[in-house]
Amino acid sequence: MMSLLTIFWNLVMESAPWLLLGYFIAGVIKQVIPSEWVQKQLAKPGLVSITKGAFIGAPLPLCSCGVIPTALAVRKAGASKGATASFLVATPETGVDSIAFSYAMLGPVFAIARPIGALISAVVAGVLVNSFDSEDELVEAKTESKCCCSGKKQAAELVEPPSLGERFVQAVQYGYGRMISDTAKWLFIGLVAATLVTAFVPQSFFLQWGDGVVAMFIMVIIGLPMYICATASTPVAASLLYAGISPGAALVFMLTGPATNIATMGVIKEQLGIRSLIAYLVGVIVTAIGAGMVLNQAYAIMGWELELGALTHGEEAVLWRQLAAIALSLLVARVWLKGMIAKLRTPESGVGVSA
Repeated sequence: MMSLLTIFWNLVMESAPWLLLGYFIAGVIKQVIPSEWVQKQLAKPGLVSITKGAFIGAPLPLCSCGVIPTALAVRKAGASKGATASFLVATPETGVDSIAFSYAMLGPVFAIARPIGALISAVVAGVLVNSFDSEDELVEAKTESKCCCSGKKQAAELVEPPSLGERFVQAVQYGYGRMISDTAKWLFIGLVAATLVTAFVPQSFFLQWGDGVVAMFIMVIIGLPMYICATASTPVAASLLYAGISPGAALVFMLTGPATNIATMGVIKEQLGIRSLIAYLVGVIVTAIGAGMVLNQAYAIMGWELELGALTHGEEAVLWRQLAAIALSLLVARVWLKGMIAKLRTPESGVGVSA
């Protein structure tokens, strides 16, 4: 039991400084890039909007659940199916918080390979969706957006923009409030899974599947239905690497897991159609496997070694890492306590209204 707690706490200490930095940057990006600007950029159909959807979505601080309403708003604002699909792929597959976390847990190679794979995957999925499906309802969506945007624009002009100090406060509140609220549950699950795999799965376990396409398809099957955000998938990928899986197969898991969960697939089928869903899945899976094969070749040719953070070396528990881990734990506890208090108060408020 003590060994499990030690492994878990080492993972928390390894990840906490980078997660805190990533959450703060995510809050800043939220203030710098408003949703209205995102919707405007993706309104025109074609390859340009698909590419924009990938590059805009990649750094945005949205997890697998948070991206769905944003993507629907983008679609209603007139974005093509391809641009919407591209945004849906890139946003949960990577982000500033998960990139920072990847650097801490997996090293610089994965911190670079992950966003590149996400961008390519998003563009390919968007192009396939536009190619396989029609855009008959796009005119209707654009008309609807034009009808309702004028009132919103006039209302926006009447609202005084917040000062720099207020924006900073809002960034901190979003990064260390909403972002932690969205990812805390799945981050905890990911860290627990990584702890269990590290403690109980032998390092040679995954070697029986090899390091080729078969291992990558197994990662697709594991990641396809899984509801896991990009941040939470990182420690799981690190533990899989520690258990003997190839770097390419780990990358396949990190790309397919966040982008292909059941909730996202259901929304795509309902909002964009079954053909768009098939094109979406083909784009994500094929590109992820391709990226995994390229990464394996790069590791073999360049002779790179894996850097797995707290999983592969007993780094001293320096004070600043301990403080960062405690701070992250308190922030997560604060979010959970607020949620529990809100749930406890809800029935009481309901009784008061009905009375």
